[in-house]
Amino acid sequence: MRTIVVIPARYESSRFPGKPLVHLLGKPMILWVAELSAKAVGKENVYVATDDERISNVVIEAGFQSVMTSQNALTGTDRLSEVAQQIEADIYINVQGDEPLVDPADIVRVIEEKKRYPEEVINGYSPLSENEDPMSVNIPKVVFTENQHLVYMSRMALPGYKDQKNAPQQYYKQVCIYGFSREELIRYGAFGRKSVLEQSEDIEIIRFLEWSQPIRLVRTKPGSLAVDIPEDVSKVEEALRRVIIDES
Repeated sequence: MRTIVVIPARYESSRFPGKPLVHLLGKPMILWVAELSAKAVGKENVYVATDDERISNVVIEAGFQSVMTSQNALTGTDRLSEVAQQIEADIYINVQGDEPLVDPADIVRVIEEKKRYPEEVINGYSPLSENEDPMSVNIPKVVFTENQHLVYMSRMALPGYKDQKNAPQQYYKQVCIYGFSREELIRYGAFGRKSVLEQSEDIEIIRFLEWSQPIRLVRTKPGSLAVDIPEDVSKVEEALRRVIIDES
């Protein structure tokens, strides 16, 4: 079975234009993600899906493969759908370009779960850390069944509660590593619009949920930090420094 990692990288982010090329400790963020993905699947199986020549040039210069996609792709998963129409593989792993602390072992874990459950979409999750606010709309929270199937995902704090004594002891967040089949991606892109709840929450995986597509959650390493807004850069750089020190 051929597995590839596809990293969607859009230049015109509404909250942070040019985000994939922001330098973290002197290196463009997109290259941090590509290099970590290569540790999981090999450099030859890592593709960056972008609509911008600036991103493509940086990626190619670093020895990675770039796939040009349309500028009007609705989401990163729609961008993967375009890649699936150009490049054949059995499993497509979507690793977000703003996750420079992604653990290669988590990518491998998602791949293995997709092999075990080929009819289910796979998505990562982890507990929120003490420094993360469950009320933050920048962090999609997840609730799931005892057998790890996604019930719902929201930018609001989930689960809710009526009585303080029933407040959850732990909140969980989405980690943006996904596992798809080619058929799932092509169907996703062919839909041609955001679904109703997807549009409201601005969370792309919900499109599958609204079709009653089973989504299995896989627990990943805690401590993942994404760069959503410019203010996140210093926090992520500090975390990267700690990783480099631990590995040295």
